[in-house]
Amino acid sequence: MEIREFHWLMNIVQNLDVGLIVLDRQFKVQVWNGFMESHSGRLAAEVRDRELFTLFEELDRPWFERKANQVFTLNNRAFSTWEQRPYLLRFSNYRPITGAAPFMYQNLTLVPLADFSGQVTHIGVMIYDATDEAILLGQARSAS
Repeated sequence: MEIREFHWLMNIVQNLDVGLIVLDRQFKVQVWNGFMESHSGRLAAEVRDRELFTLFEELDRPWFERKANQVFTLNNRAFSTWEQRPYLLRFSNYRPITGAAPFMYQNLTLVPLADFSGQVTHIGVMIYDATDEAILLGQARSAS
């Protein structure tokens, strides 16, 4: 891959409107994109090589470890919606239209990341802001 294409890809990753975290098997942060910096208030340089659970003590460690270990072991994706668990990391709700929400509702996708030998050595965690969906569904349920 050309260096220019790699640079473009890194710009895309940094500017996605989706949180992206890459964790190793010890749950240490390897990648922390711009979405994560913006919503957590922590720069990538501050979190890199630190354990996610020490950065976010409120994180439900047993639940997340079970979910992540399934991805590591089965080499298969895992998902969680805001209806199952409102959020992975408690971020403030920043949207003016849905400002009534006490936090950002989140959907998650965990993906296995294999090395060149095919061994899953890392996982990617994608965090999607589902606040608008959660608020709209709550309003619809209240109206009926």
